[in-house]
Amino acid sequence: MVRVGIVGIGFMGMIHYLAYQKVRGVKVTAICEKIPERLAGDWRGIKGNFGPAGRKMDLSGIAKYSDLHELLADPNVDVVDVCLPPSLHPEAAVAGLEAGKDVFCEKPIALTTAAADTMVKTAKKKGKLLLIGHVLPFFAAYHFAYDAVTSGKYGKALGGHFTRVISDPLWLKDYYDPNVCGGPAVDLHIHDAHFIRLLFGMPKSVQSVGRMRGEVAEFFNSHFLYDDPQLTVSAAGGVIRQQGRPFTNGYEIHLEKATLVFDSWMNLPVTVLTEDGKVKRPKIPVRDSVDDFAAELAEVVRCVKAGTPSQFLDGTLARDALLLAHKETESIVKRRPVKV
Repeated sequence: MVRVGIVGIGFMGMIHYLAYQKVRGVKVTAICEKIPERLAGDWRGIKGNFGPAGRKMDLSGIAKYSDLHELLADPNVDVVDVCLPPSLHPEAAVAGLEAGKDVFCEKPIALTTAAADTMVKTAKKKGKLLLIGHVLPFFAAYHFAYDAVTSGKYGKALGGHFTRVISDPLWLKDYYDPNVCGGPAVDLHIHDAHFIRLLFGMPKSVQSVGRMRGEVAEFFNSHFLYDDPQLTVSAAGGVIRQQGRPFTNGYEIHLEKATLVFDSWMNLPVTVLTEDGKVKRPKIPVRDSVDDFAAELAEVVRCVKAGTPSQFLDGTLARDALLLAHKETESIVKRRPVKV
């Protein structure tokens, strides 16, 4: 049995807690939270842009701490699940690794690549796992795309376009602070940056145009430039100020023998356009948002039990996604392409 201590009970901490209930071989044995009401199980004030609303939770049998180091000293915790604001990820993750625990940390890995490098190096030094919660490859629509691209079933990948847009998350007062949450590029679009890195490798440069809000990009379009001139990869992401816009994501991925399309805003399920003119709708598992996170956490449990890294949750991969997000912002500010 893998025993988990969740650090930080905000929206993602709640989602992780619910998702663990759906995964075999794992148990939440401790939580750490500074807000007394949440530590006592009153999660009704928690809000997010998808998934279930916060509610009262029965936390009987779970150790409760208001101090991280008390949780780290708990012998009944094998894995530290970090769900704190991004600015606090490095300190908590490094402390967990130094305490001899494996660490699963929500994305982004950190707010700076220097901090991300320290996390990766500490994990290697301590011989512990550092897994970063880039959940996108575990969402059914994206897992289908990953398999289709990497298997070569439809031939060589020629590129694609990725979209991720939300209305302004007004409940997050520090969302646009580059030193707390990091803004839309680091908090939201980084999912697509990670998936692009996973599918196509690291680009040589990026060119982005967009609107800034203070020091962070609010909305932007990016092109990722590779040595292969046939590989055409782009993305659009960020925040619009109309609250009627629901969370939206999608892709159009071009392969030699097919095009894969998915769009949550248009209610377009995963669709395969084949070279012989057919339009196919593959059977994709119908799951709620918590189920997708459960699939991710099942990978965490598998890796911890086996003591092996994950191809999807790798810390270096997460660091690369963060670097891409920063380079895109740099390109917007400088109004020109920048090297990665």
